[in-house]
Amino acid sequence: MAQTRRNFLSDLGLAGIGLSFTAGLAACGKAKPERALNLYTWDTYLGAHTIEDFNKAAGAGVNISLFANNDELFAKLRNGNQGYDVIVPSNDFVERFHAAGLLTELDHAKLPNLKNIAPEWLDPPFDPGRKVSVPYTWIVTGIGYRKSKVDGVPDSWKWVLDSDRYKGRIGLLAEASELFEIGAKYLGLPANTDDPATIARVEAMLLKQKPSIQVFHDDNGQDLLLGGDIDLVIEYNGDIAQVMRDDPDIGFVVPREGGIIASDSLCIPKGARHPDLAYAFIDFALGAKAGADIATTIRYPTPNKAALALMPPDYRDNAAIFPPAAALAKCEYSRYRGQEINARYEQAMTRVRAG
Repeated sequence: MAQTRRNFLSDLGLAGIGLSFTAGLAACGKAKPERALNLYTWDTYLGAHTIEDFNKAAGAGVNISLFANNDELFAKLRNGNQGYDVIVPSNDFVERFHAAGLLTELDHAKLPNLKNIAPEWLDPPFDPGRKVSVPYTWIVTGIGYRKSKVDGVPDSWKWVLDSDRYKGRIGLLAEASELFEIGAKYLGLPANTDDPATIARVEAMLLKQKPSIQVFHDDNGQDLLLGGDIDLVIEYNGDIAQVMRDDPDIGFVVPREGGIIASDSLCIPKGARHPDLAYAFIDFALGAKAGADIATTIRYPTPNKAALALMPPDYRDNAAIFPPAAALAKCEYSRYRGQEINARYEQAMTRVRAG
């Protein structure tokens, strides 16, 4: 079975919200640590040995709480930190959290393993100088597809956004801002826009395409593809790389118009209950061995050059995990453009789904 974001914690017997790995340690006959880090993250976004190895290194457990999307994460913290020590927002939400004054400015002296991060990830536009975030993974949005059901490589967004060729076999992201950014890329327009005319054009295109769409999915497109429910899907490269291990009939491509590039980061929210453990956990995750364990499990591209050096060729040379440079050159970061613009996207998406 593919190691997707949804089943890794289930495999550990820890599925659910508000998980405590300290209890899991006790159940296994291991000493329960007196202290525990409070981690708020995506489902199955850790290495197979991350928690156990951190426990050995720091003598601390980890309480894991899960969020389904960045909006849920932001909503949970915007009115005050409820005790979380480390959170894992995507790049545009790093900007949003920072603008709201909700993140701790990082002391890089407490993060010696930051030296393991490749230079190109140390000064991103969403957090110049990495003042409030450190890179955990990077992500590219593209098209996952079933090779035996698709005629050739679907190397344009046209096949999912503007064609009835695979009617009823298409899955699109449910996240409004990213789907509209992709639509703008297909139309040859800037992805990060507050232009009402661009939003309206993408909305009209999606409404026209809706009869061909089987599902708007919440980041489970790879499962639908693997299960045969759909044949083409807009998804993240790491998710498709996971199921490619189990099914060689599945492929991934970044369309020729370019996609959306993102980066999930580790941040310490203001009001963290255990800031010392937060620094210890982040530095641990930036280690070569821990980083390689994470990359092996989740199959997302790592920004950790020391971890990458430990990875086998089937990871380093995988074009789904590391798309060609020419494709990446056409990709754009998703940027936070303010709540008013986000609301416009959400309203347009609501009309598409209701239409």
